[in-house]
Amino acid sequence: MKTFKLGGVHPEENKLSAGKKIEVMELPKQAVFPLSQHIGAPAVPCVAKGDIVKVGTKIADAGGFVSAPIHSSVSGKVLKIDTAIDASGYRKPAIIIDVIDDEWEPTIDRSEDIVRETTLEPKEIVARIQECGIVGMGGACFPCHVKLSPRTPVDVVIINAVECEPYLTADHSLMLEKPEQILIGVQLIMKAVNVKKAYIAIENNKPDAISLMKEKAAAFPGIEVCPLKVKYPQGGEKQLIDAVVNRQVPNPPALPADVGAIVQNVGTAYAIYEAVMKNKPLFERVVTVTGKSVKNPSNLLTRMGIPMSQLIERAGGVPEDTGKIIGGGPMMGKALLNAEVPVCKGSSGILLMTEKEAGRGEEAPCIRCSKCVTACPMGLEPYLLSKQSEYAMWDEAEANQIMTCIECGSCQFTCPSNRPLLDWIRQGKGTVGGIIRARAAKK
Repeated sequence: MKTFKLGGVHPEENKLSAGKKIEVMELPKQAVFPLSQHIGAPAVPCVAKGDIVKVGTKIADAGGFVSAPIHSSVSGKVLKIDTAIDASGYRKPAIIIDVIDDEWEPTIDRSEDIVRETTLEPKEIVARIQECGIVGMGGACFPCHVKLSPRTPVDVVIINAVECEPYLTADHSLMLEKPEQILIGVQLIMKAVNVKKAYIAIENNKPDAISLMKEKAAAFPGIEVCPLKVKYPQGGEKQLIDAVVNRQVPNPPALPADVGAIVQNVGTAYAIYEAVMKNKPLFERVVTVTGKSVKNPSNLLTRMGIPMSQLIERAGGVPEDTGKIIGGGPMMGKALLNAEVPVCKGSSGILLMTEKEAGRGEEAPCIRCSKCVTACPMGLEPYLLSKQSEYAMWDEAEANQIMTCIECGSCQFTCPSNRPLLDWIRQGKGTVGGIIRARAAKK
């Protein structure tokens, strides 16, 4: 069975919420909308204090081409435009809305009817996606209209439905409940970029999703379900392209489109269906709330702006043995400063790690075992990059391609000496990235 060739690890899957039906979350009393919910320029508020908004009202315009607008997920009154702590732990500009009721914009089709046909041309599809604020739902949050405007011709679309991050099951549950809508979304992506072939890549630990999607895909010409062997981080774009079509994307500045491929998350395909066929902006998504001690691990359909504490309460509250609350999964997620952080477009999961899981082993000297090198799916030398970051050797770190790191955590996961490899590399990437931007600004 197919998988990517270079590196990778096999963490315990812990898919505790697999098979759980998607449940609809209650509305909050107040919703917080950070203006940076995507890669690129922050959105710019287009509402003011005291304005009345509905569900689906645009509240912030895109701040540039690589940016995305933000729409209200609630109906209410703009309390203020201020700052709020987001998942990064820093205060960022945000729009805060007091919830009054649940009145939707009349332009949104709220029916359960599946719409299968559209007369929109490719450029019109991309424009609708842009207007509705659709971004990559797998975590990177790259604005979709940018990715669907490739600089070179492409011949294949790959839908990332592998959900390789341990614990998370939001994509899995979406495939089981909305398969036809997802496939129509894939068709729209294919039409937007003028390709005739698409693959839906699913790891073989989801046999029910593979079976259902294969059955439904039979009615959609050019769309093929591609089962993959379980290996982390198969959800990375380069790893997925390698696994599915055996093409290798060179290290930056090369992009997937340079080898003729476009990758979109399965949740993104569903959001594109809703945007194009239902005129529904991206203001809600499925979020997994899980953990070994969580009373009721759940997949929750959640409006953006809801505090994560409300989702945790719905899943049974914070267990007594909780050591950390992670935004995302255990490999690439980050510990939250507090549980009042709002759900955003890239919020795929909330993991309540036990104290035993959250504790790190005592750091020991590197034993030169090279396990981190073997595990790295990008072909880097993590032990070297972490040392260069620790000792502020920025030129050397840049030369050794620190910016190529996808921060998957495979190196740190496999290290027998419990060395904080990814911690140092993340810090180094931040500094080196700043140096590169400053250098470019002088040209």
